Amino acid sequence: MDGKSSNNTAGKPIRCRAAIARKPREPLVIEEVIVAPPKHREVRIKIICTTLCYSDVTFWKLEHPPAIFPRILGHEAMGIVESVGEGVHEVVEGDTVIPIFLPDCGECTDCLSQKSNLCTKFPFKVSPWIDREETSRFTDMNGETLYHFLFVSSFSEYTVVDIAHITKIDPATPPNRACLLSCGVSTGVGAAWKTANVEAGSTVAIFGLGAIGLAVAEGARLCGAKRIIGIDVNQDKFEIGKKFGVTDFVNSRNIGDKTVSQVIIEMTDGGADYCFECVGLTSLVHEAYAASRKGWGKTVVLGVDQPGAMLSFSSFEVLHSGKTLMGSLFGGVKPKSDIPILIKRYMDKELQLDEFVTHEVEFDDINKAFDLLLEGKSLRCVIWMKK
Repeated sequence: MDGKSSNNTAGKPIRCRAAIARKPREPLVIEEVIVAPPKHREVRIKIICTTLCYSDVTFWKLEHPPAIFPRILGHEAMGIVESVGEGVHEVVEGDTVIPIFLPDCGECTDCLSQKSNLCTKFPFKVSPWIDREETSRFTDMNGETLYHFLFVSSFSEYTVVDIAHITKIDPATPPNRACLLSCGVSTGVGAAWKTANVEAGSTVAIFGLGAIGLAVAEGARLCGAKRIIGIDVNQDKFEIGKKFGVTDFVNSRNIGDKTVSQVIIEMTDGGADYCFECVGLTSLVHEAYAASRKGWGKTVVLGVDQPGAMLSFSSFEVLHSGKTLMGSLFGGVKPKSDIPILIKRYMDKELQLDEFVTHEVEFDDINKAFDLLLEGKSLRCVIWMKK
């Protein structure tokens, strides 16, 4: 039933609560908002739970473009389809879905290929709008436009998302685990599984053991890596990392005059087979590249640095070392086909998701989730819209 629904809210605006970022670095304000009905190829979702990812914090802190306020942040979530717009046939009212910031149109050359997850029809960008039309579906009670975030805006009881950003999932999946696969965990696991294609018995070095780095470790563990070296400035991360397969740890503050790459090369007798940069610092990309083995070493960049940050390598080094350097957006994961695989692996007790959730709060306490992440106390804090 394209664009039709049996419920009494379909086709009408919904009044609900949302946590709005009105000014940079100020606590989010929970207010009543109006969520417009979905238009052509759009879906309106009732959010069940959402989590806080560091990208939300980055854009909450940002004072210059692409910063824009007032905005409804949030992009890691799980929800139920409330109604669908015209031309939507992939999901129906009542389906369990995950909204994902990276589009998967299912039509372009890239989306039809197994080689890439970078859609050509909807190139990824940090936009304040919904994807096709570049307008908003949110207004506050004064009629002011509220801007979208990463095509998801999950810090609202209801949100409107383009069908290209919707992945249908098994309704038996626990909501407070499914939401983790919207961004961070999928990015890390996918970087090892899809982008690097880590081989069994190989050596992996992970620069930065935040949620993404730990997810890389989990992905490398699933791929059968023999040695997983975690690098971080926080010694506590070794104990946490062991849960996800980290076998060795380097505290970059305790290595004296040596560089991290020198330490890794000594530990691995020539360099790691796979290096992952999960912090977002050009200096660490250079260290990771230096720490990867000549001839076949792969360095994968996952961290998000400042927009103008530049990398510089000598052409001699690139030619003579034979190494690979690659970027990995959303871990190379194709949302509509790969997320269901990850969910099945979780349900089959292969993929660990439970260990990523360190805290759970109710929607009214959403600012506590920000505090916990900023204080370095949480990996992922699940925010329940209604417990």
